[in-house]
Formats: sequence, C-alpha cells, structure tokens
Amino acid sequence: MSDQPLMTARGVTKIYGERIGCEAVDLDIHPGEIVAIVGESGSGKTTLLNCLSARLAPSAGSIDYRMRDGRLQDLYAMGEAERRFLMRTDWGFVHQNPADGLRMGVSAGANVGERLMAVGERHYGRIRDTALDWLERVEISTDRIDDRPNAFSGGMRQRLQIARNLVTGPRLVFMDEPTGGLDVSVQARLLDLLRGLVGELGLAAIVVTHDLAVARLLSQRIMVMKDGRVIEHGLTDRVLDDPREPYTQLLVSSILQV
Repeated sequence: MSDQPLMTARGVTKIYGERIGCEAVDLDIHPGEIVAIVGESGSGKTTLLNCLSARLAPSAGSIDYRMRDGRLQDLYAMGEAERRFLMRTDWGFVHQNPADGLRMGVSAGANVGERLMAVGERHYGRIRDTALDWLERVEISTDRIDDRPNAFSGGMRQRLQIARNLVTGPRLVFMDEPTGGLDVSVQARLLDLLRGLVGELGLAAIVVTHDLAVARLLSQRIMVMKDGRVIEHGLTDRVLDDPREPYTQLLVSSILQV
C-alpha cells in the first residue's frame, strides 16, 4: 500500500437547511485499501459517499484526489468537465439499484463498451472482445452480450454494472449498498466476486453498507456513523470484535441477535 493517500478529505460537512447530512468528517484512503462506512438509515453515510464522489458539493471542508501524475487536486476546484472525466475513467460508482448505473435501453456489451470509448477506444473488434472478456469475469454468459439489461435478473444486472465500472481500470470505486435488495444466496456470490476482483485489480474502494457482514468481508478499515458524525473508526476486525462506542456495540449486538 502506498504511503501517499489517493484521496484526502478534511472537515467534510453537508447541511440541508436545518438538518445535518454529515459533519466534520476526515478520511484518508490509500491505493488498494477498502474502507467501509456503516450506520443505520439516516446516519449520513450516503451523503458522505456522494460528497466524496463529487456527486454532491459539501457545505464545508475539502476533498483532494491524487491524479495519475501524482498531483493532489481539490475536487471542487476542478471544472465540471474535468470531474466528469474523472468519474468516467479513474473512478467507478456501483449503485444499490443497478438500473441507476446502467443504460437499460442498450445491450450488455454496449454498457461495457461505452466506458471503454470514454478512455479513447474506438476499435469495434477490441471493444467487443474486451466486453466479452469482462462478461466472463463477472460470470455472465457471453451469449448474453447483445441482450439488454432489462432481460437480466437483479444479480446479473449488478454484475454487469460492476463490469461496466471496472473495465477502464479505475483506481477508486465507490459502492453504495452493492448487495442491497438481493437474495441472500445472490449476495454471497456477488460478494465473493467483488472481493476477488478488488484484490486482483488492486483497487481502492469506499463501501457504504448497513450490513456489518459485508463490511467485514470486504474492508480493512471501518467508519461507524451516527447522526452525521463518525463516532468510531479503526481496523474492521478490531471495531467489530471489540467495539468501544455504545452505539457500535448496539449495532454489533443487534446483528448477533438476528
């Protein structure tokens, strides 16, 4: 893992009128590191993810990202076009609802190929071959390459969304409840796939989840949020096996009682 962080966030705060979305959050994430952000619904974890991924401008604080040439750049000092290019190439974003991250009216192959075209690939044969390779990697039969996502199951759509995001070799992937809404058996298969791909590609990832089992399986570090603030932060096994904060203890014990 590199000594230099890939992303550095300081004092990230988002206020919606009278309501606090997130407040005074600090985070460093290094290349190849997986950080889970956990908490109950309304804890602020998705607001924080949206601020970190440049989908929602914070009310205060700074977020710096290390570009491929080594320069740290303030995300919100960039132009809109530069941020959008970063989202299409160097970053991935896996939505809870795969329909939000796919183009439902075009084929599976076109969904993967579109990201390749964003990084300058124009050769149809190479695009199709790469799409076929990625469908195999995410366990979708290659004879489905010309089918549209609306003909796929929820688990297949989520796997296609993962292929679409990872095909450009991003360095940082944001995941918002990536297994939410899926059957338990489908969740387990998807988590195994995600863990394997993230490890193989050496990606950094920020994973928002309410499921502590997902956090334990995927992440090295965990941040626990409550009422918009980070109340506990540390190595995943340490936090889940020996939680210090009463709220974290309650979260862990509630899972154990299920």
